[in-house]
Amino acid sequence: MKRVLAVVLGLVLLMQIQSPAVPMLCVYAEEEEEGTVTEETADGQEESTEEAAEDAQGGLQVSVPSAILMEASTGTVLYEKDADTARPPASVTKVMTMLLIFEAIERGDISLDDEVTTSEYAASMGGSQVFLEAGEVQTVDTLLKCISVASANDACVAMAEYICGNEEEFVNRMNQRAAELGMENTHFVNCNGLDADGHLTSARDIALMSRELITKHPQIRDYCMIWMENITHTTSKGTTEFGLTNTNKLVRQYEYATGLKTGSTGEAKFCVSATAEKNGVELIAVIMAAENSKDRFQDAVTLLNYGFGKCQIYTDGEQGTPAPIKVEGGVEDQVDAEYSDSFTYLDTSGANLNQIEKEETAEQPVRAPVKKGDVLGRLTYFLDGKEIGSVDILAAEDVEKAGFQDYLLEALGEFRL
Repeated sequence: MKRVLAVVLGLVLLMQIQSPAVPMLCVYAEEEEEGTVTEETADGQEESTEEAAEDAQGGLQVSVPSAILMEASTGTVLYEKDADTARPPASVTKVMTMLLIFEAIERGDISLDDEVTTSEYAASMGGSQVFLEAGEVQTVDTLLKCISVASANDACVAMAEYICGNEEEFVNRMNQRAAELGMENTHFVNCNGLDADGHLTSARDIALMSRELITKHPQIRDYCMIWMENITHTTSKGTTEFGLTNTNKLVRQYEYATGLKTGSTGEAKFCVSATAEKNGVELIAVIMAAENSKDRFQDAVTLLNYGFGKCQIYTDGEQGTPAPIKVEGGVEDQVDAEYSDSFTYLDTSGANLNQIEKEETAEQPVRAPVKKGDVLGRLTYFLDGKEIGSVDILAAEDVEKAGFQDYLLEALGEFRL
């Protein structure tokens, strides 16, 4: 009996040694190329380890170290992976630079037609550039194109100097603005994103400044959606044409793309803040420290597609204007009212948004004096009986408290009638 068992075991070992290993290796290689490696479960069925990882992260997985997906109108975070680790952002830094430029335009400090003279320092920038020469003059509009489309470091510094006098002061303003936006893991050292000690931000912080830029200054699309365009260099050497080509390949490769900014350096690797819009939903996908450009864009598209499949937006298109509210003891009997904001609700559960109901409540009458902006009531929205948000009802004007003379004039008026 022992001899028979020994013979059987020997045959089994011999079969394992002689069995061809190449087909097994080929299957593994094919699955690994697709990002899937399988393992056999206890009941003999195969389960993808990648799918298991996706299940643990809500059905989504990206390859990069840091990423975040944010819905723009509400700031709702739909996905995040190590989103608060401070990392070098490369030229995604320019999102803040462009935000400050647009804010300067909005304040009236500068205009798109202003002419900016390039300093020797600005012209000396390395990395991505449009080869501005010292003394060369370009408009703010042209320099914005150079920054947004071609990620030009020289154009960034030229604009920083134009707005603040020098880059150092401009960078101070960048850090101040970052603090105002709640960017807790950010410290800027320069305005263009060239590698420098201490020049760091996080995926969440990039999403915050990107959201501020695209929601408050939607005209950024006029620049970051340019695929190719020529600018003209006019210097003492003559006039030459220079071609700009967008560094964000999603502008051509992803049908819903709206921007925004790429970046890559040796320390930062490959980064992008990718914005896109579909069916009224606008998303921001931030990717940091990808190993290559392909992974950067692939992970961004993965996040965006996930978000568009998950999100639906409700906007009250019939919000209108609230009715005037009665005033007691004022020079006027009523005060005009307005809503504090339009109402927007982001749903990620697949609910029927046609079932949303609303209810307006306001204390009437209100006592004078009433100041413009005073909260007089609330418009509340409900879905399936649960409150999902509200907007305030505000006084649209001042109503002063009535005095003796006001009451006398009112009485005389009634007497004449």
